[in-house]
Amino acid sequence: MNSILYKFQSIFKPIYDKSFFLQKIDWLIGVNILLVIFTSTAASSDFIGYFALFAMILTMVKLITKSGEKFSLTAADKFLLLYFIIVIISVAGSSLFYLSLKGFFKTLTYVGFYVTLIHYLKDNKDKIKYFLLALAVCASIETIVAFLQNFSSVGEISGWQDTSRLNPEEVMTRVYGTLKPYNPNLFGGYMLAILPSFITLPKRFGIPGVILSASAIILTGCRGAYIGLFFELLVLGAIIYKRLEPSYKKLFTTVSAAICAFMAFVVVSISALRARVFSIFAMRGDSSNSFRFNVYHSCLDMFKDNWILGIGVGNQNFREIYGLYMKTGFDALSAYNIYLEIAVESGVFALIAFLGFIIMLIKNALKNIKSIYVVCAIVSITGILIHGIVDTVFFRPQIQFTFWIMAAILRGSYGYEKQN
Repeated sequence: MNSILYKFQSIFKPIYDKSFFLQKIDWLIGVNILLVIFTSTAASSDFIGYFALFAMILTMVKLITKSGEKFSLTAADKFLLLYFIIVIISVAGSSLFYLSLKGFFKTLTYVGFYVTLIHYLKDNKDKIKYFLLALAVCASIETIVAFLQNFSSVGEISGWQDTSRLNPEEVMTRVYGTLKPYNPNLFGGYMLAILPSFITLPKRFGIPGVILSASAIILTGCRGAYIGLFFELLVLGAIIYKRLEPSYKKLFTTVSAAICAFMAFVVVSISALRARVFSIFAMRGDSSNSFRFNVYHSCLDMFKDNWILGIGVGNQNFREIYGLYMKTGFDALSAYNIYLEIAVESGVFALIAFLGFIIMLIKNALKNIKSIYVVCAIVSITGILIHGIVDTVFFRPQIQFTFWIMAAILRGSYGYEKQN
């Protein structure tokens, strides 16, 4: 592959040396990455995807024209490549090929965006702070919107909460921000993904940012995001504890215990929040939980019948085939579990490859845990993957693109300056 690139580069070298556009191509790629970040807050999925696609095209142009550009694969990249190859085979063998092909183009866009990021960040590691700052700005704007929606008691657009067993004071106003389609679970997952960007900012901005963004997540009423937030704070706390001087560790433990006690007091004191949190443990007693259990049961049956290569990627493809397995009256847009969805759509080997990618990515990044960028990315990916156990908003572009930004940061972690 690299030998082919070198041949193209030698052909286009005279053009590259004289072209103002080609010599500024990194700047254009960076702008498009920023546009992906900013448009995620309000634009449609297709509109966001156009900027990602343009960044990919520019990267392809850069690869074939700029001397010295080449492909290199880390251990994590090899797992991702294996995952992508399995997805291609799964699509080729899908009984609904054209629907699956549409889903494949989305997967291609996401993986291509990751490739774009790793090639861009290879020579522009100093730009990471701007991407994370952009995410923090988006989080700040969405937090303000969330508080405004809460104070105005914004109504539900669809049935977002089982109120059949709740008193009026236990019904929660669930905020959904500006993300499209409007959905508090999507908003909760998005805020979960971008909240860690605040820890890269100076403390006077970072600490209030984390607190207010966490409050916005609580206002979503998204129980999966609650669980993800808990694990994000747990991982962040563990990393901070490990890096502290021994004399400060006892104080940190005491302060952390006090914060946990305060949070527990808040949950118990606010009736609507208490009802929402306790409904996590209601199992079949909550209609949303019961719905998910029925979907899981149907998806496991789908997986058993298609465990090698799956049914093919794509939500439309999923819905068509899910109809053959669903419990009466329990139609679903997805598997409500990203791991189960990957297994159903592309088979068990694709799931193993995806998990291998995540494990190798984090394993290698932990060797440079002193970088604040690495800490941010690990915390973000932790929240996304934990939330993904009970929801599939992971596959929405707002969260997907953020996930791949964080993955690219981890992938390039060896070259970062070790920051305190």
